[in-house]
Amino acid sequence: MDIDLSRRTAIVTGSTAGIGFAAAVELARLGARVVVNGRDAQATAAALDRLRRLVPGAEGLAVAADLGTAAGAAALVEAVPKADILVNNVGIYEPKPALEIPDEDWMRLFEVNVMSGVRLSRAYMPGMMARRWGRVVFVSSESALQIPVEMVHYGLTKTAQLALSRGLAETAAGTGVTVNAVLPGPTRTEGVRGFLAKMAADQGVTEAEVEAAFIRENRPSSLIGRFATPEEVAAMIAYVCSPAASATSGAALRVDGGVVRAAA
Repeated sequence: MDIDLSRRTAIVTGSTAGIGFAAAVELARLGARVVVNGRDAQATAAALDRLRRLVPGAEGLAVAADLGTAAGAAALVEAVPKADILVNNVGIYEPKPALEIPDEDWMRLFEVNVMSGVRLSRAYMPGMMARRWGRVVFVSSESALQIPVEMVHYGLTKTAQLALSRGLAETAAGTGVTVNAVLPGPTRTEGVRGFLAKMAADQGVTEAEVEAAFIRENRPSSLIGRFATPEEVAAMIAYVCSPAASATSGAALRVDGGVVRAAA
C-alpha cells in the first residue's frame, strides 16, 4: 500500500490536542510536512515541539490563528500559501437545550465548525486542482447522523460538513483532488479523559466504570463497547490523505465503533 506522503504539505486545523494532534502525528510519520494550528501561540508551538519529539526528524510549522474568523483563516493562508492536504478538524461544541440556544451561539459554532472549512477549502483547493493532486478531509461526527438532543446546534454543523464535503468533492471531480468526511464516535481525547476523571472522582468509581456506563446509557448501539482512541480516528484520516485512497471521494467514512445503526 502506498502511504508515502513525503514532499507533501499537510495542514491540520485545531491540532494542538485530541484527534487533530493525533492526525498531525500520523501524517508526519508518513513523511508529510505538517502545519500545526491552534488559537494560542504558546500551545501551538508546544504541540509542534511534542510532535517533533514523537516523530524525530519531522518537518513542521506552527501557525496560531483563530479559524472561527475570516481574519484568522486569511492569516493561516498568508503563512502557508500552498498545501497538498487540508484536514478541517477544528471544532467546538457545548451542551445546551435547543430552545435556549441564542443566535450568537448558533453563529459561533457555524463560523468555527463550518465556515473555517469553507474558507480554507476555497483558498487551497484551486491550487490542488491545478497541480492535479490534493486531499481535503472534514472531521465531522456521528452526531451528523444522530443529532444529539443536548447539542442540536453542534449536530447541525456536523451535518452541514457532510453536505459541504460532498459538494466540494463534486466540484473537484476529475482533477485528482479528493474530498471526504470522517465521522468519529465517542473518542477518548484529553478533554473527554478529564471529564471522565471528574465524574469518576465525584461518584467514587473508576474511569473505566464511568466510560462503560456512558456507553451503556448513551451509546448502547456501540459495537466496540468503548470509546475510540484519537489514534484510531487518525489512522482513517491518514488513509484518506494517502495516494492509496485515490478512488475514495465524496464519502462519509464512519469511525464510530458502530454507534450508527446503518449498513451503509
